[in-house]
Amino acid sequence: MKKQIFLAALVIVAGGAVTYRLVNQPPSADLPADKQMLELLTNSGCMECHVANPKLPFYASLPLAGDLVREDIRLGYRSFDIAPMVAAIEAGGKVSEVDLAKVEKVIQDGTMPMAKYYLVHWGSSLIDSEKTLALDWIRNTRAQAYPNRLAAADFANETVRPVEDSVAVDMRKVVLGDLLFHDVRLSVDNTVSCATCHALNTGGVDNKQFSEGVGGQKGGVNAPTVFNAHYNFVQFWDGRAATLAAQAGGPPLNPVEMAHKSFDDICARLNEDEGFKKAFTEVYPDGITEANITDAIQEFERTLLTPNSRFDKYLKGDMAALSAEEIAGYELFKKYNCATCHVGENLGGQSYELMGIKADYFADRNTEITFEDHGRNKETKTERDMHRFKVPGLRNIALTAPYFHDGTKQTLEEAVRDMAKYEVGVNLSEEETARLVAFLHTLTGEYKGKLLTNDNLK
Repeated sequence: MKKQIFLAALVIVAGGAVTYRLVNQPPSADLPADKQMLELLTNSGCMECHVANPKLPFYASLPLAGDLVREDIRLGYRSFDIAPMVAAIEAGGKVSEVDLAKVEKVIQDGTMPMAKYYLVHWGSSLIDSEKTLALDWIRNTRAQAYPNRLAAADFANETVRPVEDSVAVDMRKVVLGDLLFHDVRLSVDNTVSCATCHALNTGGVDNKQFSEGVGGQKGGVNAPTVFNAHYNFVQFWDGRAATLAAQAGGPPLNPVEMAHKSFDDICARLNEDEGFKKAFTEVYPDGITEANITDAIQEFERTLLTPNSRFDKYLKGDMAALSAEEIAGYELFKKYNCATCHVGENLGGQSYELMGIKADYFADRNTEITFEDHGRNKETKTERDMHRFKVPGLRNIALTAPYFHDGTKQTLEEAVRDMAKYEVGVNLSEEETARLVAFLHTLTGEYKGKLLTNDNLK
């Protein structure tokens, strides 16, 4: 009986495969490029695994095969949700550069569609002309949506870009924001300023696992660097602030950080300073308000860029800026998919990703799960967002230890090995680790014309 069931299943699968091949042909050359790409994404099976509610294939109900199919779908969706990319293409909108990078990488590597998928769905495997079509579309889309104007021609299609020397700002607001960033009056007991946890002489962080607020209270998450935060698509590890201004409004009212009851208290305190009040009103005619305070801090933080790293010089065409080992590290960075999530000017900060795609980071950590460990789930309450965090930018990463949202890794070597293990499923050799770390050291840039350093780490 089992043999008969197996043979019947084989006939069904084979017949379905032939039918699939007949009905799934390469996109018509008469279609616009976006329409062709949509057809490719559909016909190659992306929508079968990388969406929240996929339409299960007919063989998902078969013995044994069904369990494998459902597990593949679960793993596919937890690593990449393609629905936003498809929706953006359909609407003529801007496709996430992380989505572009992920799709590009699996096509280049030939890892998607999976072999066990296209062996059944013969029409889903990409022929050379389809690969060329898809890669050209990605390259053109990236060039239009994320132009790499500062890079040399050879690096124009990289997923990363050099940091700009500056962005347009209102310098009057910047001056006020600088003062406020360093003003302890934003804390209830006049002991803590923004710069306390985000010191500009220590990589924009405090090099502590958890920062200390008023009364020595400790938070539950590692403080991200304030440098290059201008490039992040949202702020905080859990993305709860859409802008730098919204982020600036959080700590003053956080009972563990600055502990004010309201911004009314802060405004009243600042208004007692007649000189500051006068200077503030000259820039903001409606005076000292929460919106104006956070706007000024945001404008200042937009100036906290760190251009002219050795890596930036390399991208701009100075081939002697990096050593052979550092270049080899960058190639490994791309080989092991780091450059699919760590994209853009900040080499990150453009998506939420799961901490532990290939292995259970939190089980291996062997400590109690905290509320901060929930990541994006704190805000959305959706199961998929559990342990999903905004990808940190890697600029000046050599200066910002300890690492990860929980601050558990003290060295870049530890962090690199863990990222490879838990996100890529690779156990790096000592040589590979050394090369990747050497590359990461090239990401240290300049602030106000001087190379950033960190005396605490020397």
